[in-house]
Amino acid sequence: MNREDFPILKNNLIYFDNGATTLKPQVMIDATVDYYRNYSANAHRGDYNISVKVDELYEKTRTLIKEFINAKKEKEIIYTSGTTDSLNRIIFGYFANVLNKDDEVILTKSEHASNLLPWFELVDKIGIKIKYIELNEHKEVTLNSLKNVITDKTKVISIAHITNVIGDVRPIKEIIKLAHSKNILCVIDGAQSVPHMKIDVQDLDIDFLAFSAHKMCGPTGLGILYAKEELLKDLKPISFGGGMNSTFTPNGDRLYYASPYLYEAGTQNIAGVLGFKASIEYLNKIGMDNISKYEKELKKYAVKRLNEIDNLEIYNEFSESGIISFNYKDIFAQDLAIYLNKCNICVRSGSHCAKILNEELGIKNTCRMSLYFYNTKEEIDYLIKVLKNPKIKEEII
Repeated sequence: MNREDFPILKNNLIYFDNGATTLKPQVMIDATVDYYRNYSANAHRGDYNISVKVDELYEKTRTLIKEFINAKKEKEIIYTSGTTDSLNRIIFGYFANVLNKDDEVILTKSEHASNLLPWFELVDKIGIKIKYIELNEHKEVTLNSLKNVITDKTKVISIAHITNVIGDVRPIKEIIKLAHSKNILCVIDGAQSVPHMKIDVQDLDIDFLAFSAHKMCGPTGLGILYAKEELLKDLKPISFGGGMNSTFTPNGDRLYYASPYLYEAGTQNIAGVLGFKASIEYLNKIGMDNISKYEKELKKYAVKRLNEIDNLEIYNEFSESGIISFNYKDIFAQDLAIYLNKCNICVRSGSHCAKILNEELGIKNTCRMSLYFYNTKEEIDYLIKVLKNPKIKEEII
């Protein structure tokens, strides 16, 4: 699907590492280059034509993002440097100020480091308690397992919509409904979901959402923090400087802007924002429902073909997303990834920044292939051919 739009695919590359970052379409590359070449001014800093043009496109992108996730207002859309930065701003800018000692935060052991390490910091700084939802036999979250860990001290549930190793699609709408019935706030890591399926933050009733541009055909170094308008009053900035204040005096009196500029101190990733505008328009043209449908079809096909290999174990065969984690018997995951690279096949190996998931899987490292709409069944067939090589162990050794 739309493979001709990605210049890098002309290099005979089979790219199965979309969970780490996606490839970039020509329209995004052109938009980025156009900014640097023809109107490379700062945003909200100048009164001349090219600066005004930057301002207009910069804010049009914010509106486009608002519409893409169906937020109510532009002020709910905040530019950051990525999902990690967004989660840190949510956790340290909001929850560090409202949580107290012994308040409970619910996580899972399959979360990305970005949704674990900041909470660990609050354990040390505030004395909050972390509780983990027990995963079922498929390493998935169920409502019943969530109910078992909620207490009257639970204040936050912070989980990925889709995890980056197991690839399970959590029942976010039901989880949030249950949480809100008990006055619990929800932080959603959307890094692996927003690029692959239609997200409606109002329908899902999400409190906080974090995601990255580079995982959805956009540039690196740009993320989005979504926060409900009513929560913004307690979301404090964690960086300070130009662009977020209207005035300040020698004695320290200062007046800050409202959201979103309050949280965007300094020069932001302007080229990234304008490139992301092209990426979102591109994804809208294809259609998120079409992308989701195609990926599910591709995942089903990939699992069927991988199951033809006797020595290969799949750890998340029943998950719905385009993420497949696997190992080849008696071959170290990284060695297998290096071997596949010799065949121009890109997969990721390791713990995938989910280092405590090994307690659930019983292993530390896996190979992961993660699909996107420009992947094909023919690419999967080639992967299977390579993995079926009867001399694979000899060649790796």
